Amino acid sequence: MKVFSTIADLKAEIAAQKAAGKTIGLVPTMGALHAGHASLVKKCAAENDVTVVSVFVNPTQFNDKNDLKNYPRTLEKDTELLQSVGCNLIFAPSEDEIYPEPDTRVFDFAPLDKVMEGKYRPGHFNGVAQIVSKLFDIVTPDKAYFGEKDFQQLAIIREMVKQLGLPLEIIACPIVREADGLALSSRNARLTDSQRKKAVTISKVLFESRNFAPSKSIAELTDWVIDNVNKESELRVEYFEIVDGNTLQAVSDWNQTDYIVGCITVFCGEVRLIDNIRYK
Repeated sequence: MKVFSTIADLKAEIAAQKAAGKTIGLVPTMGALHAGHASLVKKCAAENDVTVVSVFVNPTQFNDKNDLKNYPRTLEKDTELLQSVGCNLIFAPSEDEIYPEPDTRVFDFAPLDKVMEGKYRPGHFNGVAQIVSKLFDIVTPDKAYFGEKDFQQLAIIREMVKQLGLPLEIIACPIVREADGLALSSRNARLTDSQRKKAVTISKVLFESRNFAPSKSIAELTDWVIDNVNKESELRVEYFEIVDGNTLQAVSDWNQTDYIVGCITVFCGEVRLIDNIRYK
């Protein structure tokens, strides 16, 4: 496994691999890797000759300076994990390497980026598109792998690939959960032991909510989920929306579409956690 910190060196390595007829897979990450990331890397390694993993905490997608400052950075530990799951090339650049000058590009993914995360974190998805498009340009992968936990991000990246006409395939990978159901997240490391026990309420309520769909109306189920998560001390729902899985627009009736997903964001103390569940 090789580790690169400059774009020029990584591009040279990838050019050599492509000249040898090798296929390239990319797993973009912000580090603080866990078993969810490992599952993406393993799938990538199984489907491509060369697996590239980027480790870069991208400042342009944070609209909260404290969140950026507190985001865990564990490159040494990440490198050990990646070595064990089939990664071939790590790209761990500095901020100056990626942004030698400000990226002023503005993307428009309406209506996908105007709801949920887009509403509560203005500019977030523009920052995601900036870094992911840069990585696609640098690595020129045949396939790129993203987790379904970031459901809205996945839809937006697919739209970006379509808009830019990029010749690569986006592979969605299922949510990986702890044994008790909590969705794996790098942010989980910031939870206290007490908060960690309470955070599992999020997934428990989501799983239970499937028992009431479609007997409850969309509005009734939305209220039920929010109320039952908020009952747990230290948990505060920022939003829970039941949406069309393709358009990300809120639905008002279970028969409106055959692909319905519930997306939730919850503050556990000061830590912001996301999850989602498919209803149909």
